[in-house]
Amino acid sequence: MTLPRLAAWALLLIGVGCTNAPEAPSTKSQLVADMKRATDHHSYSRPEEAVTTHLTWSAQVDFETRQVRATATYDIATSDDAQRLMLDCRDLTIHDVFVDGTKVDFDLGPARPFIGQPLSIPVTSSTQQVMVSYTTSPDAAAFLWVEGDSPFLFTQSQAILARSWVPCQDSPGVRFTYEAQVQVPSNLMAMMSATNPTEKSANGVYHFAMKQPIPSYLLAMAVGDVEFRSVGEHTGVYATPDLIEAAAYEFAEMEDMLEAAEELYGKYAWERYDLLVLPAAFPFGGMENPRLTFATPTIIAGDRSLVSLVAHELAHSWSGNLVTNATWDDFWLNEGFTVYFEQRIMESVYGRDISEMLSTLSYQGLVDEVDAIMDVNPNDTHLRLHLKDRDPDEGMTAIAYDKGYFFLRLLEETVGRDAFDDFLKTYFTTHAFQVMDTDRFLAYLNESLLTSEELRQRVNVAAWVDGKGLPANCPSVRSTRIESVDATLNAWVNGTTPSADLPWNDWMYQERYRFLSNLPDNTSSERLAELDQAWSINATGNNEVLFAWLEQAVRSQHEPAYDRLRTFLVNVGRRKFLTPLYRAMLESDQRDLALDIYGQARGNYHSVATGTMDDLLGWRE
Repeated sequence: MTLPRLAAWALLLIGVGCTNAPEAPSTKSQLVADMKRATDHHSYSRPEEAVTTHLTWSAQVDFETRQVRATATYDIATSDDAQRLMLDCRDLTIHDVFVDGTKVDFDLGPARPFIGQPLSIPVTSSTQQVMVSYTTSPDAAAFLWVEGDSPFLFTQSQAILARSWVPCQDSPGVRFTYEAQVQVPSNLMAMMSATNPTEKSANGVYHFAMKQPIPSYLLAMAVGDVEFRSVGEHTGVYATPDLIEAAAYEFAEMEDMLEAAEELYGKYAWERYDLLVLPAAFPFGGMENPRLTFATPTIIAGDRSLVSLVAHELAHSWSGNLVTNATWDDFWLNEGFTVYFEQRIMESVYGRDISEMLSTLSYQGLVDEVDAIMDVNPNDTHLRLHLKDRDPDEGMTAIAYDKGYFFLRLLEETVGRDAFDDFLKTYFTTHAFQVMDTDRFLAYLNESLLTSEELRQRVNVAAWVDGKGLPANCPSVRSTRIESVDATLNAWVNGTTPSADLPWNDWMYQERYRFLSNLPDNTSSERLAELDQAWSINATGNNEVLFAWLEQAVRSQHEPAYDRLRTFLVNVGRRKFLTPLYRAMLESDQRDLALDIYGQARGNYHSVATGTMDDLLGWRE
């Protein structure tokens, strides 16, 4: 089977990045290899028959109906025996389909839970373009419409929610370039994972271009009353007027991070790195949309203490955006690499003390997650996931992130940092704008890094990739500052160090978090009251510290903190915080409190969060 127009399309992509930046694949053979490499159980698309290569998107955003009316026009490449283009859809109303300008009949198949529907469009080997006219549902899973005096809309496409706002081949193994024209209310600004405006348009019409090919999960849009501030030659921030100055201060060191990342692993391929501060209902800390990271406002602490999240999303510009997991079973290839790269950026910009404290906290969280998963499904502690017939969102645990990180850290410690850095830099350059699955990566690892049987035995790759739990050779992490915190905690628990004598004001946020997150579950409410009286923890502006405090307050049934707990949960939709806090209420026999707060807060959460919380709480509307 041949794909005659693939080579022509690929030639258009040569040189799309910055000078000396990685380039898109320029040969038909590479594109064919990517499309045939892995079966994606979460997509109806059949790219080996017909594949989308470029999207032209025209849309109107209607806040009154909470819908988007749009046309999606795809340039496609086909095989010699192509008969249909298969697109993924979820809760879309399809109006018309045109093939090379001629209206055609189409088939919209039955819906499956979380997978959605297949849209089958007749094509031939000579088809060049397909246009779909459609309207999104008011309840589109990717969208969150924030109502009020200053309305806001944002999308979250990862893992398979892009299909709920654009009919597409919604698989990480399919890349396309895109351009868009978006009409929004004239008092709002539209932004996408593409070139972006820095000022509002007088007529509410915005034009976008993404010249580098991306997978559908990196397709993103936001609409709101925002302003832009430059913080560097290639970096800037967007935020609502009430947050823009704080955001510009908090993220002023993004250019330093970008330069540190380029020094480590090669030229940045996406021209600009900007960041948009979203409403607090955003379900994640950040999302690595190319050119425009989406970020939660909960990382604005006033002292730049939580910017490791920015380092993480920036790192994705190489691991994930540049070299992408072929399917969601290979998710660790995105996230494990990114956590490793994040730690290296943090070490380069802020020093080894900071990065090792972060690594120590990662290890603590990983151990806890492994213990929890081993009680439910031990196979989910493998790096290589098995998500067929499951929502790929279930794979977004600490395993992919932190077990992946410690595996890469083991590789570094086994072969030496210089050799590992050379390996990673070559890996990103060699596989730029390509997909990677676990088997191909392991073959590349053995060919390029673990070149002797002695090295392979020391690492024991199988135990990490397809083994349960944490292997015995997991690297140990040591932070003298964290060890000092642990000693202080023991003294406080034993009563030899009073609350007022803690070095709280001398501690960084990581140390405060460590202290609070390791308090014994049976700590009394009276002792928490002593802590709060001494250090006003309940009023802290650092959301990581506040989260650790509130979780312990729930377990200790420290009711003076419950007003802050309710306010936090009603206003913050970050799933990292929601799941432990609601679970703590369930585990401490406070189910009624959990349901009461959730009933008040649920309407403020994104579907990514409500899906998890509904299952956790057994919620039925």
